[in-house]
Amino acid sequence: MQRVRVGMTGLAVVLILILLASALVSSARNDAPVVAVGVPNVETVANMTGTDKGVSTADAGREPLAELGIAPAATNSIAPPAKLAPMEPPASIPQ
Repeated sequence: MQRVRVGMTGLAVVLILILLASALVSSARNDAPVVAVGVPNVETVANMTGTDKGVSTADAGREPLAELGIAPAATNSIAPPAKLAPMEPPASIPQ
C-alpha cells in the first residue's frame, strides 16, 4: 500500500510541475514584446521598399555597385546552352 501511495504522490507532483510550466509558458507568450530604446520599429522596417516615390523607374533599375565594379551585375549575360543531339544507345560490348 505504501508503494501505491508513493507512486500516486510522484504522479501528482509531476502533473503539478507540468501544469505550472504550461502556465508560465502561456503567460510569457501572451506578454507584449519588450522594445528597447533606439531599436527600429519592426513594422516600419518591414514596410520599407527600394522604390520611393521620388525615384524614377530608370534609376530604380541601376546597380551602382556594378557600375563601380565592386559587385557583379544581376543580369544574366550567359547564353543558354545549345540543344544537344540525342544520345545513341551504346554498342554491344563483346564478352
